[in-house]
Amino acid sequence: MQHTKDMSAYRYEQATQCLHSAKVLIDLGDYKGGANRSYYAVFHAMRSVMALANVDFGNHGQVIGYFRREFIKTDVFPKEMSRIIDVLFKARNKCDYDDFYIISKDDATTQLKSAEYFLEEISKYLTAKII
Repeated sequence: MQHTKDMSAYRYEQATQCLHSAKVLIDLGDYKGGANRSYYAVFHAMRSVMALANVDFGNHGQVIGYFRREFIKTDVFPKEMSRIIDVLFKARNKCDYDDFYIISKDDATTQLKSAEYFLEEISKYLTAKII
């Protein structure tokens, strides 16, 4: 049990580091980098929750699918979090793989705010589960 708590805490720390990086990158004008880090903040936050169940997967689609099925569809987390995952995942893919995609400062900032909300919800859950 302690191992799963330690893994969860480690993954949540990764999420908060990505969130911090997203803020810094957006402030520097690197909106693509900020969008990437906002998505990864959410990705690591999902994995921090899954660590408590001793569950992990090898790809993003499996992580997202499991998180939605086990935690959003069951109303552990608000349905809005599913939309956030979609928006951030799609933007990250465009930023990383579409050579000519341009993301605006406003869109990158909105994604950062969504990631902050997502991490706040995850933090509440982890605090209740770990204590």
